[in-house]
Amino acid sequence: MTAQNSALIVIDLQNDYFPGGKYPLWNTETVLDNCVAAIERAKALGMPVILVQHVADSSKGIAPFFNAGSEGVAIHPRILAAAPQAPIVVKQAADSFYQTTLQATLDGLGSRQLLLCGMMTQNCVTHTALSRTADNYEVAVLADCCSTVDQMLHAIALNALSIRVALPTAAQALA
Repeated sequence: MTAQNSALIVIDLQNDYFPGGKYPLWNTETVLDNCVAAIERAKALGMPVILVQHVADSSKGIAPFFNAGSEGVAIHPRILAAAPQAPIVVKQAADSFYQTTLQATLDGLGSRQLLLCGMMTQNCVTHTALSRTADNYEVAVLADCCSTVDQMLHAIALNALSIRVALPTAAQALA
């Protein structure tokens, strides 16, 4: 992948997934550190960074987390500090392309290669990587920049993804 036609997409690094949030995940501090480092490296390479934020669909009632206006729905402050100019794509489904501005944002940047990272590995990261819209791009998932409920589910999700997308570490992909 080349920085000129690539983009780093950071999916759902939101407060509810961290300690003190409504649904803390496994290994979040390490993944947060890795994502911040990936953002810094992408910026150094001139690669655009796009943040994706899940906001629960209020028409379906109060969700267990990611409710609009809550502290938990906010993107983690370290991610915002690392990428203060990054566009934020708001979604209400697991697939970051579904009824969002992601494809238009990528097209506007000329991005054809995508590096995905975020939370949860088996849900939003996987659904975005395997989206029908993602078929239009060369997709890789940064294996060390994702997390979910526990280590086993993370490993199962990465194994399932391995037949469709590359799974480099951030250091390998952003060398």
